[in-house]
Amino acid sequence: MGDGIGRFRGTDGRTSRESRLAQWLRRRTGTADTQAEDSRREDLLLAAAAVGLPLAPAAHPVGFRCSCERIGCPTPATHPVSFAWQTQSTTDRSQIERWARNQPEANFITATGMIHDVLDVPLEAGRSALDRLLEKGVDVGPVAEYDATGEQARMLFFTATRGTPEDEDEWWPCELDCHPETMDEHPGLRWHCRGSYVLVPPARLPGDGDRHVAWLRGVEHPLPDPLTLLETLTDACARYADEREHTDHHEPAWPLGR
Repeated sequence: MGDGIGRFRGTDGRTSRESRLAQWLRRRTGTADTQAEDSRREDLLLAAAAVGLPLAPAAHPVGFRCSCERIGCPTPATHPVSFAWQTQSTTDRSQIERWARNQPEANFITATGMIHDVLDVPLEAGRSALDRLLEKGVDVGPVAEYDATGEQARMLFFTATRGTPEDEDEWWPCELDCHPETMDEHPGLRWHCRGSYVLVPPARLPGDGDRHVAWLRGVEHPLPDPLTLLETLTDACARYADEREHTDHHEPAWPLGR
């Protein structure tokens, strides 16, 4: 009994030193892993900026909550931290490095409609469409996946933007255009263009486990014309909606009525 108490209190010296060494090694390992993760995160963000994707800091998850601490935040950990995100977003390497290092927990968004658009579909439909597009030899650009559950499980197809015409009357309006505040109205295919944004990998999502946004196809793939993907994506969304018809009558393939 005396030996047991001695080991617990560390009076034998060696056991206590071994315990402290083990703790120190665990801290060192955790620090090394964190540093490697931070370095990889920064590399991925800089790679996205290098091909023209303008970035800005976004909120991040705190357990099941959003770091913005807004009660009932409608888009936890997926929105910019600044209301000036459109003018703040940049491809400047030095600025992105400062953000990444000073805000190690932050997610990042990329502002759409300047260099690129994003076709955003339910994950199951996106996987089906991606397989079909690759089988047909279509040049698919960068693709990201939301590793999540329910309506948050999405796939993002990054495309070239439709552009901003000098004459606003020539702007091509589209009912698929998705703005951040109207995303719930577009449960099928969402088209993020001017005035919208999406999370850019790597990003973390709220909830249990390792919910995240990651690249399936990286930014080394050129941005395609969105119209080369649109028919296959809308068809996949229609099939997805048909399969869910009996369980969810609020999941249209895409907005139809004017």
